[in-house]
Amino acid sequence: MHIDIEQSILAKNDSLAASNRALFAEKGVFVLNILASPGSGKTSVILATIEALRDEFNIAVIEGDIASSVDSEKIKAQGIAAVQINTGGACHLESAMIKRAIDVLDLDALDLILLENVGNLVCPTDFDLGENAKVMILSVPEGDDKPLKYPGVFQVSEAIILNKVDTMASFNFDEGAFTDAIESLNPRAPLFRMSATKGTGVDEWAEWLAGNIRALQRSQSAQATS
Repeated sequence: MHIDIEQSILAKNDSLAASNRALFAEKGVFVLNILASPGSGKTSVILATIEALRDEFNIAVIEGDIASSVDSEKIKAQGIAAVQINTGGACHLESAMIKRAIDVLDLDALDLILLENVGNLVCPTDFDLGENAKVMILSVPEGDDKPLKYPGVFQVSEAIILNKVDTMASFNFDEGAFTDAIESLNPRAPLFRMSATKGTGVDEWAEWLAGNIRALQRSQSAQATS
């Protein structure tokens, strides 16, 4: 008898993800799954997003790391609820981890949850967490060839952020080749050029995300009154 362990694991994960998604929908919370490699600036993008949206939306963050609570402490220092998940070696978050994390959050008081996945361009791609959307962050220093080397993570993302564009002159980054690769792999995904630490491009990104949150809230309001 052949037992496909991977399929069994994914099936269990997907079942729990569906439960998470149903709960998020019931509470009217938009959930964003942030994918990137280590050093891409995930936490900087999260902090910039919080600063841009906190006046309109109530936000919480779930931080996924193999070890440490460095990033979640940075979030908490901004007065934002943050839950740390240490995977103990696993290269991705799973829906069961998210279920445990949201048990300590007041979903009734939230509009947006930002999930910072473990830094990896392969493992997180296949694991549904119950999110509304995935976003992929690539930084200029990582190179323009990453979409060709890791196409899956770019294909599953609803939006793509090219971060650290202020360093473009310092690296041999072919922006045209990168853009062509993105358009070939995922032509529907908007591409946001950003320098999160300097504020460049943050407003455009934040408005896209805010539009998705508002659309969810309008949908929830329409269902409640129908």
